[in-house]
Amino acid sequence: MNWMIMLKRLLRPWLLIIISIILCIYNYIGIGIIILIIYLIDNIQQLNYYWKKENDNNEFIKSIDKGISDNALKSIYPVALIEEDGKLVWYNNLFKTLKSNEEESEKNILSIIRGLNLEEFLKHGSSLHQRINIKDKLYDVYANLIETKDKKHLYILSFNDITKLIDYETTKESVMLIEVDNFTEVLDKTDDNNRPLLVAEIERKINAYANNLNAMIKRYDTNKYVLSIQDKYIEDEIKQKFKIIEEFSKIDKGNSIEITLSIGIGKGGMSPLENYNNANIAKELALGRGGDQAVVKTNDEIKFFGGNTKEIEKRTKVKARVIARALSELIYESSKVYIIGHKNPDMDCFGAAVGLTSVVKQLGKNCNIVLNNDNSAIEYYLSKLQKESKYDGVFLSAEDARNDLDSKTLIIIVDVHNKGYIADLELVEKAERKVIIDHHRRSTDMIECDILNYIEVYASSTSEMVTEIIQYIVNKPNLTRLEAEGLLAGIFMDTKGFSFKTGVRTFEAASFLKSLGADPIEIKKMFTDDLEDYLLIAETIRTAEVNENVAIAVTPRNINTVIIAKAADELLNISGIHVSFVLGEVNDDVYISGRSVGEINVQVVLEALGGGGHMNIAGVKIANKTIDEVICELKEAMKKYLRIGE
Repeated sequence: MNWMIMLKRLLRPWLLIIISIILCIYNYIGIGIIILIIYLIDNIQQLNYYWKKENDNNEFIKSIDKGISDNALKSIYPVALIEEDGKLVWYNNLFKTLKSNEEESEKNILSIIRGLNLEEFLKHGSSLHQRINIKDKLYDVYANLIETKDKKHLYILSFNDITKLIDYETTKESVMLIEVDNFTEVLDKTDDNNRPLLVAEIERKINAYANNLNAMIKRYDTNKYVLSIQDKYIEDEIKQKFKIIEEFSKIDKGNSIEITLSIGIGKGGMSPLENYNNANIAKELALGRGGDQAVVKTNDEIKFFGGNTKEIEKRTKVKARVIARALSELIYESSKVYIIGHKNPDMDCFGAAVGLTSVVKQLGKNCNIVLNNDNSAIEYYLSKLQKESKYDGVFLSAEDARNDLDSKTLIIIVDVHNKGYIADLELVEKAERKVIIDHHRRSTDMIECDILNYIEVYASSTSEMVTEIIQYIVNKPNLTRLEAEGLLAGIFMDTKGFSFKTGVRTFEAASFLKSLGADPIEIKKMFTDDLEDYLLIAETIRTAEVNENVAIAVTPRNINTVIIAKAADELLNISGIHVSFVLGEVNDDVYISGRSVGEINVQVVLEALGGGGHMNIAGVKIANKTIDEVICELKEAMKKYLRIGE
């Protein structure tokens, strides 16, 4: 029909013109004008009709273009474009549903899609797919290579939801692991006649608990049980906050110590094995936090119950591997990580912070070290790090850290656990997620509400502890030579050149760092003194008052606190001096550094003045008192705890 319309459109104006001419020739001018007007009106209507039609066509084409464009973003599959190291370049709207939150810090696929074996995945490309559980859904993940004009390799990852295809929702059972975490200690403190009754009561109570939950239960060790439970019963226990923990503490069969449980629950996995692995991690996390609590772990979150009513001082067999696994889970669950140490950070504190920063970044998370301006003890090493492009933007002021803090920021506190010595207490108290890694003896002024604490008083240094941890967080820690030297320097400093508190694990940690290229000569340079400092140390030693192998010396006013510590170390190199205390007045505060060769516990002495540390190394800062007043208090403390002069 279109050709007929076109013919009419061509003939109509010519016919009208011919008719108008004929009418004019025969003096019918008025009629000709009327016909011409009718023609113009008809033409205008036709133009208006075709204009509307053209406009409708344009709108239709635009809607199609928009639909095609939107489909690129709103594909039925989550899609992401990444670089070879996992950095996100682009992703569609559906991919956002896989993310735990909308934090801008989540710029790496590894920090969003947990368990993705990126190296193997990209190596095989579309010939290999990986099955991953994300937020209680099961996905097959595929990768396709895209090579850009500049030969840069990019990869498109597509996520195919296969949850319903395998009836995944029918898997509704969780795994629970129960451990009587102080079983040995309780039996040791129970009379022989009551031990069988106590063991029987523990067994009866756990079996009754499993029976009430309609659970399958199996004891796999003297004090350890595994249960398989339907999710609905786990939800009931969560609402009741695991009353079994409190009930166990009330068992009284002649035992003088309360019985405590550590419970780990794994749920939401795509298989029983995955639930068991989650339960195992959850139980280890409960043990690492001191026991007497329950931890529920899914692939997306960790919940804690119990462990808040009382503090129980006890030793567990939790090793660096346990802490490493628990810490890695917390890092994955966080939006970003801040690492903070104590005031006037030393190489043990700073070396540990640098080592952790390197590993956190390998897990795909942003990490910053919080530093103030009191960095004289680490100035040499800090200046070397600042020359490395890798550390651009890593060091952050406490004020900036407080401003950028959110509810999912993880604060890792290294080499300190008491409030009085933390570099910025306001930042730590404001944070909701805190981890403590320290080797100092527990203080009464300990930071509260931490998710995980690893305080090992028998470790030589925090750097030794961190060196062990990082070997379990990632299979092959990619530490640079400079980072390894920072950790080794921390061990070297706190052991006074491997003289104090050194064990087999200390040398194993040092050996590992040496294998990464740490140079002892460079570490030696970090602790050398210039002539001015050496003269100040010599002047301090000259003031020493020695009594019963104990030396007390005073430094000049307002010197670097590092000089106070070095003077205390140097005094121990003098024959006949087994203990040294060096005092210095800095900005109206009095600092004391105590050192011992092992016969006298300087930590006990300085703890009486509000300080802390170890048997061989301790310190304290005292405000609003003069040097003479502090010396009197120090001598009184020595008389009380060490009975010197009696």
